[in-house]
Amino acid sequence: MVNAMDPYEKCATLENPFEAQLLESVLRERRIPHRMQSYYDTAFDGLFQTQKGWGYVSAPEAYLGEIRAILRELRESGDNTV
Repeated sequence: MVNAMDPYEKCATLENPFEAQLLESVLRERRIPHRMQSYYDTAFDGLFQTQKGWGYVSAPEAYLGEIRAILRELRESGDNTV
């Protein structure tokens, strides 16, 4: 069981906003606790996104493997059928 106070750890880097939205939709549907963080910074007009990717997803350690598996499946399928 996951405690609400469990620390969130960086799970995976997301490639673009579409991937982030799709992953977030699946995680919400499955009620998996997570946080999405964009690398966008208005002061640098998105410079870090071109270097690092769109952003990343973080979650409690107990969910990291499940989230990575979902993301891998999304990337392999290339569509919204997950």
